[in-house]
Amino acid sequence: MKHLGILLSGRGSNFEAIARDVEAGKINARIAIVISNREDAPGLRRARERGLKAVYLPSKGKDREVYDREVVALLNEHRVDLVCLAGFMRVLSPYFVRAFPRRILNIHPALLPAFAGLDAQKQALEYGVKFTGCTVHIVDEGVDTGPIVAQAVVPVLDDDTVETLSARILKEEHRIYSEAIRLMLEGRIRIEGRRILLEPPGPRPTSEGHS
Repeated sequence: MKHLGILLSGRGSNFEAIARDVEAGKINARIAIVISNREDAPGLRRARERGLKAVYLPSKGKDREVYDREVVALLNEHRVDLVCLAGFMRVLSPYFVRAFPRRILNIHPALLPAFAGLDAQKQALEYGVKFTGCTVHIVDEGVDTGPIVAQAVVPVLDDDTVETLSARILKEEHRIYSEAIRLMLEGRIRIEGRRILLEPPGPRPTSEGHS
């Protein structure tokens, strides 16, 4: 069974959605470790309540690559196959990205490449777009620049606030993040340049051993 590593800094809403789908058998994997750079992150507490390995690894005062080497070592110790960023408020160093090439996913609350970076929902409202949404992408060495695995569109209503828009986007985040994780774990992702193409599902592996 494949192992997931979850990195978070806050409430862990996307982590919880992933955990629910793992428990329900919708994602054929186990969450091997949850790591946070914030000791008070609610997501860390929720991971422990689920009986998962949850580690606080402080980042304050550490060089970015020094910290990332510590995180990568923990992920490797737990044999993580796919790293999922779930509100992890740090930019990964090139060292980290190269340690898990094309094996790091992130969810962003906008239709990339529009409104990259922080406060994407606020950016969308201020710009006056009629539609925004969310994007799951493979992490590369840029900020929100990696190949796009999945997107979902959310309309912007006339009376929307950052809070109401964020809440509607979050529902779609929970849906498409799990879908993207499943595609990655099933090996159905093929990257050509910047485009991600989906391979058809293969035959289901049997549980029979070899004699």
